[in-house]
Amino acid sequence: MLRFMPVGDSMTIGSAGEHTWRYRMWQHLRATHGAPFQIVGPRETLYDKATGAADSYEYADPDFPRAHLAGWGEGWYHLGPLIADAVRASRADVLLVSLGLIDLGFYTNATQTSENVRAFVTEARSANPRIAMTLLPVIPNIRAESDAPFAREVTLFNDLLAKTTANLNEPDSPLLLASLPHGYDIHTDTYDGTHPNASGEHKLAAAFAKTMCESWGVGTPYESHLAESA
Repeated sequence: MLRFMPVGDSMTIGSAGEHTWRYRMWQHLRATHGAPFQIVGPRETLYDKATGAADSYEYADPDFPRAHLAGWGEGWYHLGPLIADAVRASRADVLLVSLGLIDLGFYTNATQTSENVRAFVTEARSANPRIAMTLLPVIPNIRAESDAPFAREVTLFNDLLAKTTANLNEPDSPLLLASLPHGYDIHTDTYDGTHPNASGEHKLAAAFAKTMCESWGVGTPYESHLAESA
């Protein structure tokens, strides 16, 4: 039985009232994986903008396995030191990782962030030498539209992430880079230029699903699900 752990920042944890792409992925795997699986991780909550803390259970649909390792305002820099314990405790087999925007925005440049990716991978493998990881590049966001230096760092990091993923990929512990979500538009797929709305959630889940299906034979392509209502 595969155990999937979603890992990410505010786009992964989500905020009160949302479904999250984690929910969309769970729906997709439940419909297409064809074998038992679990969603695992040390956290369950959403971020509550009213309290400024990750203390909400007000999911749009709370009836799903809500486990994750994600945090509002957290990046590779923050979650790297936590990943080994999280993998060990949950016995995770597959990490679905969406990180980098927070790092580049507030903590580290592209080169430093790519070094933190390497440290994250090393730590995850120390807990499970056969762990598989799918990494999502930093997706389009509103800051990159207006801040040219930041946009250049995002582009550079995504290039470095592709090289790092290729260099660290191992037969017994595959490391894959997902493609940017097909057709992702910050004006129609987010509610504020950064955080996904319902259509954005579907597209983020689809990016992970496409990579896992094509590379590992897990599930099916997600495109048919994009027509579903939120």
